[in-house]
Amino acid sequence: QVQLVESGGGLVQPGGSLRLSCAASATSGITFSVYTMNWYRQVPGNQRELVATSTTGGTTNYADSVKGRFTISRDYAKNMVYLQMNSLKPEDTSVYYCNAHRWPLDYWGKGTLVTVSS
Repeated sequence: QVQLVESGGGLVQPGGSLRLSCAASATSGITFSVYTMNWYRQVPGNQRELVATSTTGGTTNYADSVKGRFTISRDYAKNMVYLQMNSLKPEDTSVYYCNAHRWPLDYWGKGTLVTVSS
C-alpha cells in the first residue's frame, strides 16, 4: 500500500512564501524514484489543476500560472517531494495535493490547505 502525506500548508500574506512537503511511503517493494511526482491544486467546485511535475528523468514542468514562482524538488533518499512557493498570490489559495504517477497507477495524498490572504 502506498501513502502520500502532505504538510506545510497554512495562512500566508500575499507576497509571502510557503514550502509544502510530501512524504511517500509504501509497505514493500515500491521504489518512488520510478514515479513521476506531481503537485496539483483544487478549489472546491473547480477541476483539479496540475501545478508542477518532477519526472523520473529529472525534468520539471510548471503551470504557466506558477512559473517563476514555484519550484518542485525531490529527495530520492528520503522519498520526499517539496513545493517551494514564493510570491504567493490570493489566487494561489487552494488545497494542494501530492500525486505519484506511473502508468496505470496513481496515488494521492489527502491534501493540505494553502490560504493566501491579508
